[in-house]
Amino acid sequence: MSVLKVNNQTFEEEVLKSEKTVLVDFYADWCGPCKMLSPIVDEVAEEKGDIKFVKVNVDEAQDVAFKYQIMSIPTLVVIQDGKEVKRSVGLIDKSEILKMLK
Repeated sequence: MSVLKVNNQTFEEEVLKSEKTVLVDFYADWCGPCKMLSPIVDEVAEEKGDIKFVKVNVDEAQDVAFKYQIMSIPTLVVIQDGKEVKRSVGLIDKSEILKMLK
């Protein structure tokens, strides 16, 4: 399953109204740790077809970043039934991401 990029306009439909659990990767193009985390998220997305994976560029989707009080990036947020259930801030490894999704 590929990772979908969402923005202020598509976030509600793609994430909050999703029937699947969603892992949201908040990032920015200039962020070094975000660049390191991105291929790990992509790898997990390939393995976990039951989870939806989306990326939100905090520079382009400031409304969403503000709503979720993203102060540091990368931040991963797990959303189920439109509500945040887990959060991780900073660079984490694949096993930590998998733990978040259990």
